[in-house]
Amino acid sequence: MQVKDIGEQGLLRILQKFCPAEIVGDDCAVMPTTPNQSLAITTDMLVDGVHFSDRTTGPYYAGWRAAAANLSDLAAMGAKPLAVTVALAVAADTAVEWVEEFYRGMTACLQEYHTPIVGGDVVRSPVVTVAITAFGQVECDRTISRSNARSNWAIVATGVHGASRAGLELLLNPEFGQNLTEVDRASLILAHQRPKPRLDVLPVVWEILGSEGAMEPPLSPPLGKGGKQDFNSPGAMEPPLSPPLGKGGKQDFNSPGAMEPPLSPPLSKGGKQDFNSPPLSKGGPGGVNSPPLSKGGSGGVKSPIAIAGMDSSDGLADAIIQICRASGVGAKVDRPKIPIPDIFSEIVSTEKALDWALYGGEDFELVLFLPMANAQLLVEKIGNGAAIVGITTDSTDIWLTDSSGIYPDAILKLDRGFQHF
Repeated sequence: MQVKDIGEQGLLRILQKFCPAEIVGDDCAVMPTTPNQSLAITTDMLVDGVHFSDRTTGPYYAGWRAAAANLSDLAAMGAKPLAVTVALAVAADTAVEWVEEFYRGMTACLQEYHTPIVGGDVVRSPVVTVAITAFGQVECDRTISRSNARSNWAIVATGVHGASRAGLELLLNPEFGQNLTEVDRASLILAHQRPKPRLDVLPVVWEILGSEGAMEPPLSPPLGKGGKQDFNSPGAMEPPLSPPLGKGGKQDFNSPGAMEPPLSPPLSKGGKQDFNSPPLSKGGPGGVNSPPLSKGGSGGVKSPIAIAGMDSSDGLADAIIQICRASGVGAKVDRPKIPIPDIFSEIVSTEKALDWALYGGEDFELVLFLPMANAQLLVEKIGNGAAIVGITTDSTDIWLTDSSGIYPDAILKLDRGFQHF
């Protein structure tokens, strides 16, 4: 039997046997350090040609996305970032400028959250590979786990889904989206190249749940409306100062936080591309990182807080399914409630828009399960595309339903999203 025969999820199940069951199972491993605090740890690996590509991302944005992926995992656990370490493997003929720009991209993202790079390792390799470990701190009674959900809780997506997948399509296929304005085109591309980890959501969550975060009996009023808005990042998306270079080229090293390329970043050469070797992502066509040992399956830390969750970097459907499985609940997800960028109606079919939202990945939003009254307040306070997309059930089935009555019910499955094997 080979790895390809069991797939990514099957391989993870085997590897998790070598880890403490009470540690693995969430976006981060959580290690108690004091009576009231825990250390959250996550590791992601990126390989050139699998997770990033100069055709669509370039070193600056590859670095940004690498950092964002790790920070998003910390946000999914309710953790505050402390620091990261970076292990870098490069070939001897890799351009020094490429490496510097990759680190500039990482630093630009990390500086927004006051998170330093505190060390790492450098080795020789025929393929450029980057492994990042991020450390965060979380209060024991505020740890968000996948296994904490109850039936009759609301399912919240903290922003729109599918924008990153659309940005990737624009980069791969210059003919796509010819009717888009330059501003809309640039916004979608930036959603893919420069995602924002939703650490900004955590203070709102703690405010709503209260300082103690005690588990409360679930409520089950009707689903919220969950409006649709543009794109997923907290705050306006603006094009960056200078697009990153490919390997080996010359470039002007502007300040890492600066953002300034033209509204329509240059598209990749060569037109269409097969999605078998997708660029940087953590799911969907080119997933940013395969899940580390702390991801997938049962396990994970238990918390008294009335919330469960993870990030949606592997896709909205993946997040909902993983949380339901870890918590032993089912769900009904309502198609009309899924927040999708309004601009999608001009560039793709309804079915394609739904597919990108559910399975495209790379959106780096949070998917949170919590009592309905709290969920409604959370969505109201976050705004910017946040929506209640469904409700948990006593069954273990996870259904995609349609309150408008147009489409038949269907079971949500993991195998439609990006898998490494």
